[in-house]
Amino acid sequence: MTSDPQSNRTKKVRCCIVGGGPAGMMLGYLLGRAGIEVVVLEKHADFFRDFRGDTVHPSTLQVMDELGLIDGFLKLPHQRLQKMDGLFGGTPVRIADLSRLHTKYPFIAFMPQWDFLNFLREAGRRFASLEVMMSTEAVDLIRRGETIAGVRAKTPDGIIDIEADLTIACDGRHSTVRELAGLAVEEIGAPMDVLWFRAGRKPDETEKVFARVEPGKMMITFDRGDYWQCAYVIAKGQHEAVKARGLRALLDDVVRMAPILKGGIAEVKSFDDVKLLTVAINRLKRWTRPGLLCIGDAAHAMSPIGGVGVNLAVQDAVATANLLADKMQHGCPSENDLDAVRRRREFPVKMTQRMQVVVQNNIISGALKGGDVPLKVPLIVRLITALPWLQGIPARLLALGVRPEHVHSKAAPTS
Repeated sequence: MTSDPQSNRTKKVRCCIVGGGPAGMMLGYLLGRAGIEVVVLEKHADFFRDFRGDTVHPSTLQVMDELGLIDGFLKLPHQRLQKMDGLFGGTPVRIADLSRLHTKYPFIAFMPQWDFLNFLREAGRRFASLEVMMSTEAVDLIRRGETIAGVRAKTPDGIIDIEADLTIACDGRHSTVRELAGLAVEEIGAPMDVLWFRAGRKPDETEKVFARVEPGKMMITFDRGDYWQCAYVIAKGQHEAVKARGLRALLDDVVRMAPILKGGIAEVKSFDDVKLLTVAINRLKRWTRPGLLCIGDAAHAMSPIGGVGVNLAVQDAVATANLLADKMQHGCPSENDLDAVRRRREFPVKMTQRMQVVVQNNIISGALKGGDVPLKVPLIVRLITALPWLQGIPARLLALGVRPEHVHSKAAPTS
């Protein structure tokens, strides 16, 4: 399509970011900080969506520190996790110990994602070059020949054409922009889906067990202060079968696995309180078109294993600003310059996905098969549990990732 200012409102900016998730809001903040005229489009009226990625890892905490935002950020309500313990067929195991890391913030902060995103939006208000447009959904691309020249968006006040030197898709694993641009997705696959729900928690309830694995069943529980956030893992495509068994059968399984939830499980009143996360691992081979770049989940969907998705998205945003902010002062970077983001980020993405696939194939797939044979703790897990010094290795991979990014983009002078 082409822009038609006769029929729609028109807005011109240097950069249009589609999607106000972790990648979009962090990149918007960084580009606004650099003095780039940027608009972030978020299709919802607010950031309040339950059961999103709520884990803020040390790599992201370090970025917040480098931006001078960490003190205010850590004043927001959150819980901290250092040691990741589990039960594998009834055998206690330790998966990782972040206290062994030589890093400034050796813990994972559990914080509702809407608090994280609202914090970035409020912090970004001091940059005159940054605008966040809520309730604004990209519905088409503006094209000039082979070049993407912005987006057409639907707002409460009607259609607006946002013309931009550079459009950046941060609109998630079901990216509209990616689809409109015709970028092909390489599916890697996952053997499971996840049912998310919350159970009430009494002030005196404490438990350090993070993961539970039994024949045919797997569950993760997070202590969120006044409630337990729970992830019940099911075999891929079995959601309807679980619903057919009935809610009571599901909750009985949950309580058998995690008796600590017995007192609060009554808060799950129907399947409306149980949200399905369809797990996917995929990535783009090509992240760009002329005038367009995809990052975050729009470029690579991650499994929930390790809770790394949010943090990889933030790392993408930091790398994008590092590589492109200076070039964007003068217009749209070349497609080769845009592709530098993929060249920088593709290795950590592939390595992280490869590790997730190893966990899927060697632990989760076997556990979900069920049967009467008792589960055996995998050798690597036995070694990590028995040799505490090894617990820093998975901790480092979880906390910092394969190639953590640091803020190198410059801040524009402030008046």
